[in-house]
Amino acid sequence: MTNTTNQTTPAGAITATATPGRSAVLIAATITTGLSAGVFYIFACAVMPALARSDDRTYVEVMRNINTVIQSPVFFLCFMGALLLTGLSAWQLRRSPCGRWVRAALLAYALVLLVTTAFNIPLNNALAAQGDPAALREHFEGPWVAWNVVRALGSTLSLGLLSRALMLYGRSARSA
Repeated sequence: MTNTTNQTTPAGAITATATPGRSAVLIAATITTGLSAGVFYIFACAVMPALARSDDRTYVEVMRNINTVIQSPVFFLCFMGALLLTGLSAWQLRRSPCGRWVRAALLAYALVLLVTTAFNIPLNNALAAQGDPAALREHFEGPWVAWNVVRALGSTLSLGLLSRALMLYGRSARSA
């Protein structure tokens, strides 16, 4: 059972009425997406440039430590929560004027997840292998940094799209 009703607009389209449950999901999707975008952004702007100044052994050791520590429930809750909450919000708002913005945000964030699983995680796994730190770093650093920038841009795009949806959703709630 849902706590929503549908309204017919003057143009005859059916739209979902704003409800606290839908608002909460959209807000939570926006927050978790923003947190994920922030993680990728800080890596692009600070962590990786700082590590670039390190010698090969230090670089590999620190990245291995980061790759271990980041695999925590808090990070996974945020990273996967952004996708799941955005998906739920897209479904809840599928008939509302802001629904297309949420669907676009879902697509952008799904691409972030795809890049992570197809590129960044395999690079992390390769870095975990034993070997010469200089060779490991040479194989890892350039591609990982480039794909992380893609993730930062994609998650930031998703955040912007969700913010737009949230703004439109708020307007529709006030006018209802």
